Amino acid sequence: MQLFDRLRLGLAVGTAKTVTTIVKQLRLGAASVLPGEIARRLHPRLLPLLCEQVRQGVILVVGTNGKTTTSLLLRTILERQNATIAHNITGANLINGLITTLLSNTNIFGQLNADYAILEVDENVLPLVLKDCRPRFIVGLNLFRDQLDRYGEVDTISRRWQQAIIPLPKTTTVILNADDPTLSYLGQNLPQKVLFFGLSETNLYLDEIPHAVDSIYCPNCGHSLDYQGVYLSHLGDFHCPSCGFEKSQPTLNSKDWPQILIGVYNKYNTLAAGLVAKEIGIDVDTIFDTVKNFKAAFGRAEELTVNGKKIRILLSKNPVGMNETIRAVKDLQVQGKPSTTLVILNDRIPDGTDVSWIWDVDTEKLASIGGTLIVSGDRIYDMALRLQYSQDLDNQSNLIVKEDLKEAIETALENTEIGETLYILPTYSAMLEIREILTGRKIL
Repeated sequence: MQLFDRLRLGLAVGTAKTVTTIVKQLRLGAASVLPGEIARRLHPRLLPLLCEQVRQGVILVVGTNGKTTTSLLLRTILERQNATIAHNITGANLINGLITTLLSNTNIFGQLNADYAILEVDENVLPLVLKDCRPRFIVGLNLFRDQLDRYGEVDTISRRWQQAIIPLPKTTTVILNADDPTLSYLGQNLPQKVLFFGLSETNLYLDEIPHAVDSIYCPNCGHSLDYQGVYLSHLGDFHCPSCGFEKSQPTLNSKDWPQILIGVYNKYNTLAAGLVAKEIGIDVDTIFDTVKNFKAAFGRAEELTVNGKKIRILLSKNPVGMNETIRAVKDLQVQGKPSTTLVILNDRIPDGTDVSWIWDVDTEKLASIGGTLIVSGDRIYDMALRLQYSQDLDNQSNLIVKEDLKEAIETALENTEIGETLYILPTYSAMLEIREILTGRKIL
């Protein structure tokens, strides 16, 4: 590196660290994005310079749902091997957030100290990241409709991923969800080493294919896929009767693996992280032990206790995600009497400004549980209307509308008896607000 570049790098790093200190001292947030944005302006090639310094390689985790949980599980497994990890644990997954994460692991001269970088990456940003980063692993979890105002349809995203991945060296290993037709097809058409994870447990099949599905047509010929069964939305055991395209063979037998937390989606997260760890060379016993003792990331089936009452936060930011959280809540509440559920719907940039997706959610199943339903958020009346239409005339829930979020939380806690659990289903920005109110700490 030339002297000028070293000076420029030092200036960028020093400025970023100064900004981080100021933001945290003034309690303006977690400084997870701004330092990277400023440093990148001072040194546009900062991302490739930092990625090149990661000793054992960069691991990119991408997909619509499950990125944060999968990344945290993988980090936990690797740290048990005494590895030093750079990880965007706050979920700041755009380029400036990735740079901020890497900068936090450097000294003042820009020298990075990390064995691995585990970077959760926004699915729309992955092609841009791959222009500057040659990862050791790319983990593709799933592709669902999410924030159509930003992303477009899943097929569009998949094509962009394929175009960005194909030029990468053969040293990159791609790990994909075999149960997702779009990703299964993507993996079958890549020149790199590709491994698949997926479920092989027919007892987990849904009773029917949800109406809010995204990819039930063959990505090769466009014919309707035949499903033996579905596990989650369009994820399942499938084949095309027209061209012969079928589900890729998973590397792991899911029946042999435990899972973190609740819900089928977390079985996928477990398998994805476990497969990466296994490829790195970590023994299965260590992986299993970590899975059994894993603690949830913020807002992802996270459990809190407030005033002696249990709270479980289940991030619900798109049709598939909310359908699965409703399924999990229903399964848990069936074991006891109906309790209280708080639903918060925002339409800010992190959430996606188009909230029409709530009409693709099977909220009827949530309403059928009974108990008390409390609604809040920027789009409170949209959500309240959706839930009102979901009510069974013969078995209606107690629906409460509270515009003020703090008041909504207080009301929810008042309606939750000691020994019961308050379930909170927020969109992304709402989840951050909820946690700040409950814990007094900002995430971003």
